[in-house]
Amino acid sequence: MSKRLSKEELESDPLLENYKRAADYYVANKTQIITIALALIIVIGGFFGYKYYSSAQENQAQELLSIAETAYIQGNYEEALYGNDFELTYGFDQIAEEFPWTNAGNLANYYAAVSSFELGDIDNALMYIEAFDVPEGILGVGPLTFHAKVYLAQENYTAAADKFVQAAEWNENEVTTPSNLYEAAQAYYEAENYERATELVNRVINDYPESTKLAESQRLKGMLATK
Repeated sequence: MSKRLSKEELESDPLLENYKRAADYYVANKTQIITIALALIIVIGGFFGYKYYSSAQENQAQELLSIAETAYIQGNYEEALYGNDFELTYGFDQIAEEFPWTNAGNLANYYAAVSSFELGDIDNALMYIEAFDVPEGILGVGPLTFHAKVYLAQENYTAAADKFVQAAEWNENEVTTPSNLYEAAQAYYEAENYERATELVNRVINDYPESTKLAESQRLKGMLATK
């Protein structure tokens, strides 16, 4: 027959002691504990609610983007950018503004920049491309190169050159890197920063001798030698 534990033994049991301390603590701090628990429930519920909301927002933005893309592909940049009031379609401008935290909303900024550029609205093109969150890797090179070309259109040669260099180094490879380095050298040449232009054409000539930009870089280097 098992021996029953005495009151003293029960009170000295570590598990029961911890439980008693916890119970005493709860009684003394019940209001605070309930408040914290409710806060946790709200936070956790809010997290899952936000995930659901974000997913719904992304899906809606993607659907609207696909419609605007159709106008863009057809070369109808005005409709692609601002939508069609008669058909109640959204343009890239509205998508970027109303869905800023979605991937589709971010991409809409890039589309809006290119559309504005095609419409000759360079200032708007710059505004949109500056709002675009550039992706990592090779996918980010094109937007950075385009950003540089927008600066060129404004005749802001130093900013263009700096952006071309960023594009060249964003994802180093045998194609886009020498091309952007050469474009950067050209822009620095226009900005009369001949030292920096020479440095970059030398990089193309020495590091990328198989590049399609080799001959042009050699020609530019010859022009720079006279400065």
